[in-house]
Amino acid sequence: MTTPLQKKRCAIYTRKSTEEGLDMEFNSLDAQREACDAYIASQKHEGWVHVPDIYDDGGFTGGNMERPALKRLINDIKHKKIDTVVVYKVDRLSRSLSDFSKLIDLFDEHNVSFVSVTQQFNTTTSMGRLTLNILLSFAQFEREVIGERIRDKFAASKRKGMWMGGVTPLGYVVKDRHLLIEPTESEAIKQIFERFLMIRSVTTLVRELPKLGIVSKKRTTKTGKIIGGKPLYKASIYKMLTNPIYIGKTKHKDKIYEGRHDAIISQDIWDRVQASLKESPRKRAVKTHERTKGVLCGILKCGGCFSPMSPSHSRKSNGRLYRYYNASNFKRGKCDDCPIKQVSAGEIETVVLNQLQSVFSAPEIILETWRAASKENKDITEYDVKQALGDIFPIWNALFPAEQERLIHLMLEKAVIHPDHVEVCVRADGIDSLVKSLNQQKKRLEEKYE
Repeated sequence: MTTPLQKKRCAIYTRKSTEEGLDMEFNSLDAQREACDAYIASQKHEGWVHVPDIYDDGGFTGGNMERPALKRLINDIKHKKIDTVVVYKVDRLSRSLSDFSKLIDLFDEHNVSFVSVTQQFNTTTSMGRLTLNILLSFAQFEREVIGERIRDKFAASKRKGMWMGGVTPLGYVVKDRHLLIEPTESEAIKQIFERFLMIRSVTTLVRELPKLGIVSKKRTTKTGKIIGGKPLYKASIYKMLTNPIYIGKTKHKDKIYEGRHDAIISQDIWDRVQASLKESPRKRAVKTHERTKGVLCGILKCGGCFSPMSPSHSRKSNGRLYRYYNASNFKRGKCDDCPIKQVSAGEIETVVLNQLQSVFSAPEIILETWRAASKENKDITEYDVKQALGDIFPIWNALFPAEQERLIHLMLEKAVIHPDHVEVCVRADGIDSLVKSLNQQKKRLEEKYE
């Protein structure tokens, strides 16, 4: 009586280190699978059958085990779905001696045999294991030599200032493996560096950049998916501010070389930014606070004791910043029954701006403003004044805090907070400068959004 053959379920595993050529009709993975399939067919008399699942890892290195198809293969082995693993060459499964040892132990644990089509050996014998280890040692040696050559070539190219690929930095485009300046993005980079020198705070800069329309670089993947175009994070800003590529240089590890591309940032601005970044964040925060006082600082008065209202802030556990104006005398303990004490900065600034809107909308104010301004500048017309004053508030939200503070001081002599109302006193002088400033700001915004 003839004993029926026991089926051996064979899984073919294929791998290619790069994605190059994978889009061809017949690629390297197909060639490996075809050879393995032919070998399995030749062992049909031993009961070998090919399982239908495909285990292909295209574009994955053999130096580690972080490969999706390999993980599926291991999972199927653990679930007793496979009896034999077939590969074209040993190094297709792994180029790491330690990883390969782990895989062989896994195969032995689950009674799975391993076959290489082009390198004949049997892993169930000591001689077969020795042969396998020798082959794998050469595979690992080959991988390490290739890696050294690539690293040496990369370092040599960097020393020559060549662009060696990777994510293209904001401000540049790649053409024929060379970095070329992208005009719109390069202007954004200049604004980032110059604005940082003004405010010395990356945290504040991150909040301001979306208002300027500055976002991360947009890229289209091979699949056509568009990524980027999102607000920049603090880490991204820090990386930009310390990237020597923007002064026409290239960096490799801890060394910097002259690049073959044009600089976007001058050496002077670069040096000043690096010097600022070397300061402790606490020192920079103090300087930032000094430069970005409340826009009504020096103007806002308490209606009870007429003491100045000084700006302050607090940061809650959720990280949100809350701004206030405090009556100075109350804060110092000189006016315990102060009717005002403390007000929300955002709310009082909105109230004062609304008051100014009402004042400047009045025809008699427009006329008086024009008369006062025309004494200093004969070219200013009543229409110019009306247009400038009428456009204060759309322009206002696009201004930086320092510019808002400057314009407020041009417009107001003082603003007094009473328990039931706010009194504003408009400056009689400075109107000419105010109108000029507003016209300049309006022109900049129009140019930006054209």
